[in-house]
Amino acid sequence: MIKDSITVIIPTYNRELFLKSAFESVITQTHKATEIIIVDDGSTDNTELFLHEISQKYCNVKIIRQQNSGVSSARNRGIEAATSEWITFLDSDDRWDKNKLKEQFLFHHDTFYHDEILVSYTDEVWIRNNQVVKIPKKFKKPKEMTLSLAAEYCNIAPSSIMIHFSVFEKVGLFDETLEVCEDYDLWIRILLHYKIHLLDKKLIDKYAGHTEQLSMKYWGMDRFRTQSLYKITQNCTSEIVLSEILIQKYLVLIKGAIKYNKADDESYYQSQIEKIKILLQK
Repeated sequence: MIKDSITVIIPTYNRELFLKSAFESVITQTHKATEIIIVDDGSTDNTELFLHEISQKYCNVKIIRQQNSGVSSARNRGIEAATSEWITFLDSDDRWDKNKLKEQFLFHHDTFYHDEILVSYTDEVWIRNNQVVKIPKKFKKPKEMTLSLAAEYCNIAPSSIMIHFSVFEKVGLFDETLEVCEDYDLWIRILLHYKIHLLDKKLIDKYAGHTEQLSMKYWGMDRFRTQSLYKITQNCTSEIVLSEILIQKYLVLIKGAIKYNKADDESYYQSQIEKIKILLQK
């Protein structure tokens, strides 16, 4: 890895117009990225033409194309191709403040934090239908991101993160078996070994309201969070707090299953709770 270097990984799928805006926010950074890796996850719009144009114009841009395999796969291909010490991500429907990389890079190289904090994230602005909206209280960024807070819901935007490459060598990459909540899953695995520090500045714009969003595509996100937590608790039985949160999430899902007369789901969630309780008794 090249010391003091930064790789930006942008996964994209059929987001030509959003991608142009996201890319512009990267190349106009006051602290320049060493390399920009854009992973086209099988787009069928005009994304390929745009990628060809920028690859001819910018020598530090790498283009990776793959068959549509999901955002986790796209991010992982970017990580595997990266040559930098620090890894950042930008979803193709988000934008960065011009000082985003500068602020995080300086933070990690501050004499007080140097070699102490290997993962950081920033605050954000939410934009829906081109209007800034108030962020719900539960999504306010805590001064200290604990394992229990992270397990309740996903409160770290991938576009806000900066991670030292060695972290991936320790905890692994994004779980490609998860259709959504893959970021939630990774943050929890990181928190089992490292601190994730908040840089309390609004350095990204998160856009919402368009139908392409994965969070708009799937209902009941806790279904996927429980999938992640169950997997993690099976591999790390000492983390009792995760098991307890997992049980609480299953109980909520059971209420939903009862309400909508989904007996099979109710039975499944109840059986998962019993398995967890057995593990906790060992």
